[in-house]
Amino acid sequence: MRPRAVAAYPAAMRIALYEPDIPQNAGAIFRLAACLGVPVDVIEPCGFLLDDRRLRRVAMDYGAQAEIRRHASWRAYGEARTADDGLRGRIVLLTTKGDTAYADFAFRNTDTLLLGRESAGVPSSVHAAADARLIVPMAAGARSLNVTTAAAIVLGEALRQTDGYAKVAKGTAP
Repeated sequence: MRPRAVAAYPAAMRIALYEPDIPQNAGAIFRLAACLGVPVDVIEPCGFLLDDRRLRRVAMDYGAQAEIRRHASWRAYGEARTADDGLRGRIVLLTTKGDTAYADFAFRNTDTLLLGRESAGVPSSVHAAADARLIVPMAAGARSLNVTTAAAIVLGEALRQTDGYAKVAKGTAP
């Protein structure tokens, strides 16, 4: 699956996957994003081959509907954010080391929800680069949610706050 060929991306809520490890999780994120009209940035390298055949398999028939943009590295992602107004919103990191509960955060429609690697999260430099670090509160003793589950919970709240569901219902989401 090739990313859409567009000169610039419109300003919109986005999801960014930082060096994802598990193709099935990436596919589930692509499906979530396609269904809710949210573009996805994949920051490589991935822990799996990211080619057309494998993406079609993990994303099922939603891969063609998802707006996916690939970046060769964290640095390349940063350069793209500088060059493209559609990528310039806040970086909102979902992390077990977050300092704010997602439900207590005021989202903007130009935020990018950044998800770390399933095996290791993000390095401290990426953690520090985030504009906000959010946590999904969990029961005592629980370590973490699946990255896709966390993304769906937080994206749902972010779209609710920014009237994003109305855009999806009207077919005007990016």
